[in-house]
Amino acid sequence: MNNLLTDIAGIRVGHADDERLASGATAIIFEKPAVAAIDIRGGGPGIREGAVLELANSVERIDAIALAGGSAFGLEAGGGVQAWLAEQGRGFKIRDAVIPIVPGAIVFDLLNDGDKAWGRFAPYREFGYQAAATATTSFALGSVGAGLGATTANFKGGLGSASAISAGDIRVAALAVVNAAGSVTVGDGPWFWAAPFEIDGEFGGRGLPAAFSPDMLRMRLKGAAGASAVENTTLVVVATDAELTKPQAKRLAMMAQTGFARAIYPVHAPLDGDVVFAAATGAKKIDPLAGLTELGMVAGNVVARAIARGVHAATALPFPGALPAWKDRFG
Repeated sequence: MNNLLTDIAGIRVGHADDERLASGATAIIFEKPAVAAIDIRGGGPGIREGAVLELANSVERIDAIALAGGSAFGLEAGGGVQAWLAEQGRGFKIRDAVIPIVPGAIVFDLLNDGDKAWGRFAPYREFGYQAAATATTSFALGSVGAGLGATTANFKGGLGSASAISAGDIRVAALAVVNAAGSVTVGDGPWFWAAPFEIDGEFGGRGLPAAFSPDMLRMRLKGAAGASAVENTTLVVVATDAELTKPQAKRLAMMAQTGFARAIYPVHAPLDGDVVFAAATGAKKIDPLAGLTELGMVAGNVVARAIARGVHAATALPFPGALPAWKDRFG
């Protein structure tokens, strides 16, 4: 176990980004098509192929997930991932046609002072292709890929990951791109809201404050009154080696959303586009009631840890007035 999404066998992750642009993309590649579903709680999501994942629709399995910065421009990253998969002959087969199924989602990072003057076409399709082509079982955290340009209310955001094994010997892991409207830390201090779920000091080992002052509990929002519904999002992919149906994957995604509430304050606001993708590789059978309940419980914990790790691992953008990274103050 490397405390990464790729602790689930059959999953690889790749990044592509541009520091001058201060944005990028991340590809999650499934070596075999995975059963998947989606749960959306934020008020301003940006989604690609989200309808495919709804329970009433026919396609049950996906080949990859594409996450990117760039707001709506970043949805093109999915096309790049799709192009790479098509070259490998991967996809949903309809007679002689092969169509890679690549849902995705984006975060808004267009106002982080990176050079977004990219000309006629945005670079995200190429980012998606590069991320897919370089995907492996070991990948970086922090200010990389889709998390390169991410921010929160008070510290630089980023990309995090975490994993665990349930008491029933089922693996579950999460990858998070943290671009939240709210704060991942208690006030402006070193403590992470997710501290009760931390393992082995993975995001600093600071625990929680001895007491909570009114200032710690006041609302902190990125952009304050100027924030809009499209500027803030946390994206999460939860994966498991359990054998799940599409409705069970939907339930896993819903339960995993509790990790957002354990790690971000406030969350699921009109200012957010929060999304959870849940995917199951199907290696191990699971009890449909108690087993799935335990799996969802552990998934919530893993999501909270992945969110905290994304901020803990981030580095500040190299622009005047950029938000500090957590490590700039406390690392």
